[in-house]
Amino acid sequence: MGKIKGFLEYKREVPADRGPLERIQDWKEFHEEMSEEDLRDQGARCMDCGTPFCHTGIMLKGVTSGCPIHNLIPEWNDYVYNGYWKDAFDRLMKTNNFPEFTGRVCPAPCEGSCVLGIIKPPVTIKNIECSIIEHAFEQGWVEPKKIAVRSGKKIAVVGSGPAGLAAADQLNKAGHTVTVFERDDRIGGLLMYGIPNMKLDKEGVVQRRIDLMEQEGVSFMPGTEVGTDYPVEKLEEEFDAVLLCTGATNPRDLDVEGRKLEGVHFAMDFLRAGTKAVLTGSDPEISARDRKVIVIGGGDTGTDCVATSIRQGCDHVIQLEIMPKPPLERQSDNPWPEWPKTLKVDYGQEEAAALQGEDPRRYSVMTKKIIDDGNGKVRAIEVSQVEWVVDEGRTVPRPVPGTEEIVEADLVLLAMGFLGPEAALLEKLGVEQTERSTIKAGYDDFTTNREGVFAAGDARRGQSLIVWAINEGRAAAREVDRFLTGETNLP
Repeated sequence: MGKIKGFLEYKREVPADRGPLERIQDWKEFHEEMSEEDLRDQGARCMDCGTPFCHTGIMLKGVTSGCPIHNLIPEWNDYVYNGYWKDAFDRLMKTNNFPEFTGRVCPAPCEGSCVLGIIKPPVTIKNIECSIIEHAFEQGWVEPKKIAVRSGKKIAVVGSGPAGLAAADQLNKAGHTVTVFERDDRIGGLLMYGIPNMKLDKEGVVQRRIDLMEQEGVSFMPGTEVGTDYPVEKLEEEFDAVLLCTGATNPRDLDVEGRKLEGVHFAMDFLRAGTKAVLTGSDPEISARDRKVIVIGGGDTGTDCVATSIRQGCDHVIQLEIMPKPPLERQSDNPWPEWPKTLKVDYGQEEAAALQGEDPRRYSVMTKKIIDDGNGKVRAIEVSQVEWVVDEGRTVPRPVPGTEEIVEADLVLLAMGFLGPEAALLEKLGVEQTERSTIKAGYDDFTTNREGVFAAGDARRGQSLIVWAINEGRAAAREVDRFLTGETNLP
């Protein structure tokens, strides 16, 4: 715990952000840092709650509650409060390979299940986590570890997102020779191209960790698509085990008239092009500059599209959500320790509101069709309000007659989630898929129908959180290690 009665003495405080109108002028991370004294006060708020739920990592009503990698949160909160930063760092690294990633982009289900959150704002777990790892980098505590003995076993990890990197890190520490394949030109998967630079700095944070792993012996092969650039026959011949961490990159599409018009793009294509442009100093292949942008879909991806559009200099941006507007406070059917389904204003909406004078989100809105300008380009979309009704036991949206509206747009971004992994590689490997199109692999051993071929992360469980991807990568690494050696000491 932190300080006795600390939760009564100190209010929840998080680092100040750079002002929205200032930060939209660049692509730098926008969170400021807190002083060590202020961080100790926040650590002091951690209660001696007897049964902490913050590190449970369970699913309640289909939503994550607590930390899926079971971070030892009360312990490192206490260490921070007492000024024992090295001990806090050691505890943090017992469960999390990449706290600098989760401390920036995880939605913090740990805070949603914090016991203090029953009566007061929860402990600032996410910020303390990020502060611990950044302090450790500053102090030189994060150093490449020499692997004393190599097993002689070779493992191919396909995909360099958080699941693939976590698995590679663990398997390398176990002494195996690990090669990570990535079809994009840079390593990092979702971390590199799926999350904008202002949320997760690519050179200073992502590449820093990749460089460290490379120094420890992990081999990376960017720009190499397994099944195309690197035949599957060669993969199976040269490696003793294969771990598929390709992610759930097959986006959910919008089946409406006008979908194929020029100017309609999947959100991830837009974000990838935007980040590549930032990294190379070039113009993005898909640009929002001077365009009326409509983002269809909420969630983190939708928010990132809003923020990216603003930084690229869009004329205006609107975000449409088919779900109703969330309440300001927990409802009776959403009790603690469930994730609080309440209204949140993320960085993108804050920036749009500062620039445009209002929150860009419109709720309970369905897109009915996309309208042609007469030259094959989008000029507007037709929408209508929806009400949610029960039909044959399922709650579904139903258009409300008379609420149809035409909304101008010349760039439409589809941010409606993902369906599962792409099938081409799986078919070449002969790996079975589930009815949901995810890779069919055991929840205990991560094995597929092909001996020596394993799967983890979003490719196996479907679209999920970065912290679940790390959980799966670590767990799959244990099973690959067990498969190769007959036992495992990996945590």
